[in-house]
Amino acid sequence: MQLPQPFSKLEPFVEQWSLGTERERNNIRITSTMEEIQEFYDAMLSQIHDALTYLDSFPLDDMPEDAQKLFNLTLSLAEVSNCVERFGEPAVPNGFDSARFTPFSPYGPIP
Repeated sequence: MQLPQPFSKLEPFVEQWSLGTERERNNIRITSTMEEIQEFYDAMLSQIHDALTYLDSFPLDDMPEDAQKLFNLTLSLAEVSNCVERFGEPAVPNGFDSARFTPFSPYGPIP
């Protein structure tokens, strides 16, 4: 099991969606079908409140591996939510090529 037990229904999504960097999450969003995105979105949305409550018990920089994978799934949900809720497609309509997007943080480099 890769996720904490209460979130075992999300196990099928770990390999594709539990990604550690913004660039990886952006890439999987734009290369996935809307059917894949919708399936992931629906599964995550059904458990997001419990997942966030669970994750709130850990410091961001010191999570157990299974909690980190769950956290990464929540970040991927944030990545795809606009696709489902607003755009109806993986890419941003009339947006620029996402390969040009460079994530940054005022706190240091983002991998």
